[in-house]
Amino acid sequence: MLITNIKVLVGIHPKEKLVLHGSEMINLPVLENAWLLLENGLIKDFGSMNSIPSHISTLISKISAQGKFVIPAWCDSHTHLVFAASREEEFVMKVEGKSYEEIATAGGGILNSADKLALATEDSLFESSCLRVRDMINQGTGALEIKSGYGLTVESELKMLRVIKRLKSAFPIPIKATLLAAHAYPRAYKNNHKDYINLIVNEMLPLVAKEKLADYIDVFCERGFFSVEETDQILSAAAQYGLKPKIHANQLSVSGGVQIGIKHGAISVDHLEETDTDVLESLANSSTIATLLPSCSFFLNIPFANARGLMNNNIAIALASDYNPGSTPSGNMNFVVSLACIKLKMMPEEAINAATLNGAAAMELSTEVGSIAIGKRANLFITREMPSLAYLPYSFGQLQVETVILNGEIYHG
Repeated sequence: MLITNIKVLVGIHPKEKLVLHGSEMINLPVLENAWLLLENGLIKDFGSMNSIPSHISTLISKISAQGKFVIPAWCDSHTHLVFAASREEEFVMKVEGKSYEEIATAGGGILNSADKLALATEDSLFESSCLRVRDMINQGTGALEIKSGYGLTVESELKMLRVIKRLKSAFPIPIKATLLAAHAYPRAYKNNHKDYINLIVNEMLPLVAKEKLADYIDVFCERGFFSVEETDQILSAAAQYGLKPKIHANQLSVSGGVQIGIKHGAISVDHLEETDTDVLESLANSSTIATLLPSCSFFLNIPFANARGLMNNNIAIALASDYNPGSTPSGNMNFVVSLACIKLKMMPEEAINAATLNGAAAMELSTEVGSIAIGKRANLFITREMPSLAYLPYSFGQLQVETVILNGEIYHG
């Protein structure tokens, strides 16, 4: 496939550039009036229209992108999109002024989703999840991470992870799976944290490893959920099975989750709505990526992460959707990028880098996706006609994605 007359080809980072830190994130290399050649599912070549080789200019499979931008597909590194039912009744409680913690205390929150998931079949979960993944792909997402965590029993956690495994086979995008059994304490273990952690360590982890169901381990290290010491124990056990951490940290308080994640070599620490000097200094001296979830802040009406402070400390930032039924019922990465500009005060170039190359890095996929580079997988999208790159985040709520291309082929999902 040959795409010609591209107004601007975006994100042409050198192939060896796998992650962007701090001030590097403003650098979003582009090529105006460009062509892009895709072959065997990969990016074969690209260049300026005034120097297009004659032997490829006559190719039959050709798309004109006159007036349009070509952008690497979004890389969404934090989702919970396998769930049994929506929770709009909790949305009404939020409108009435109830806090996240008050809703959880009243029987809502994660345990609500766990109750519903326990009753759902694997097939029904797979079918509903497929609808969500298709929607996300049609909005420009070309790589994805999905967490368990609404099971909270051996049977239900494995059921979720098996659904994710089926999604990996069903869709033409890279999908990573994360075990998040330490998402909340089940009611039966509310006053017996030790036995639930033993259940995760001694029963879940061996079974997950045996079936090769997870790429990562995650823990909700937060006040009222899992302590730093409990998180440490779970991460240490998971390391024996080769599961690297991706930690929920500092969503509601400065919890110590960032530091314990870094201690265990976390690929990313996610949320960070609450930060302090120690958090910034710890991340600055590590290779761990800070994954920010601004649509969660938007929906819950909690503080937005300190993106500028993180970048000023030379920290790599990724953006992700946090798609889940309780705190972020949307997988629209275009809106995430808009929020990053509007609320996190990120420049459009920084936000796009965070949602592409750095999002890929937060899934250890940046050798494969996240930028326009020869030899990378041809996962990208063509926009509608736009006056400038800044128009994409500026026009929030309007989908500017016109054509999605995965593995070098137009996606018709």
